Amino acid sequence: MKITFYGQNTLLLEMGTTKVLVDPFISGNPLAKDMLDIQDLKVEYILLTHAHQDHTLDAEAIAKNCNATIVSNYEIAMYYQAKGIKVHPMNHGGNWAFEFGKVKYVNAIHTSSFPDGTYGGQPGGFVIQGAQKNIYIAGDTALTMDMKLIPMFVKLDLAILPIGDNFTMGIDDAIIASDFVACDRILGVHYDTFGYIEINHEEAKHKFQEKNKELMLLEIGQRIEL
Repeated sequence: MKITFYGQNTLLLEMGTTKVLVDPFISGNPLAKDMLDIQDLKVEYILLTHAHQDHTLDAEAIAKNCNATIVSNYEIAMYYQAKGIKVHPMNHGGNWAFEFGKVKYVNAIHTSSFPDGTYGGQPGGFVIQGAQKNIYIAGDTALTMDMKLIPMFVKLDLAILPIGDNFTMGIDDAIIASDFVACDRILGVHYDTFGYIEINHEEAKHKFQEKNKELMLLEIGQRIEL
């Protein structure tokens, strides 16, 4: 599994021959918009954790350009289906076996609405069990006891957690979250994009190291392989 970070919560997952984009917010991201043209992205699926603009801004354009399928909660799926886009609706606790792996939609504590005010259902995260590696994409969330359920059904190789604070968990809560999900390898997301969520990188990494955990903070466009 290859994972490329495109800023905020935008990730490109490459699993076998399938490419999956998570929460596309590129054209409006001041840190990413000059580094990547969304027309260059070729994906089969788009996973959306919730409806906020900094997670959905480019979803419609990319989905139409690639004829990709949007996977999200029922309300978000119906929103895009009405625009003529292929969708796969899910809801909390549900699983589905896609060709790239088994996906479970799990709880998140946040809000969810589109920029036009349309209700975006309840926010969530995704647990993806691939052919060889398993990951948890938390989406925007507070620390929640529901995270303790995840290691009951899957052993994670990577947890992708928001760390920017103010709108989501901050560093200290993310460390606790990594304990809850029983994963000591963390990819940080949802930081630095706006003034409210700027972090001290060295301090953040040090706090994780003190707990014998690894926090990865990738440059935009940087890729890791599990």
